[in-house]
Amino acid sequence: MCGDVSSAVNLSFRYSESDYVHALRSHYASRLRLRLDVVAVVVLAVLGAYFWRSPDWSWFGVACVTIGSVFALFLIGAFTFFPVLIFRREPKFRDEYTLTFSSEGIHFRTEHIDSHLQWNLYSRALVDGHSYVLYHGSNSFTVIPKRVFQSAEEQQSFEALLTQHIRQIVRRGTR
Repeated sequence: MCGDVSSAVNLSFRYSESDYVHALRSHYASRLRLRLDVVAVVVLAVLGAYFWRSPDWSWFGVACVTIGSVFALFLIGAFTFFPVLIFRREPKFRDEYTLTFSSEGIHFRTEHIDSHLQWNLYSRALVDGHSYVLYHGSNSFTVIPKRVFQSAEEQQSFEALLTQHIRQIVRRGTR
């Protein structure tokens, strides 16, 4: 990566609903085994249909169909309804965010927060075509939308800082 890691990267933005929805979908896709999950739903449906017709095992068929249906609804919700609901219910996503990234750390400011963070707060990052998702904990993260960078050079400087300070970076469908 090119870019001067000694220079600071200053970003100011408000999240759009699509920023958060894209990031949360990427998060879910990185945590779930989608192909395996879909296969499990199909297997449960087939088993359920087969056993439902059996007089001695109809209870097992009903259980398989019920479990498969609940699992399918959860998967559909995780990628459609849940991200939108989470965004709309969380007031912090309406704040103006001002972030300064430098080798010394991260200055994180909103209406309610003014904090200096060390890079080691973040244990890993997920980079996709829309955003950078910086994880602090297993399911807690900060989203940096790619649209907020003013130039390719500014984004390259951020990438250089990210590479320098975060060991585990997973890239999915980046452009």
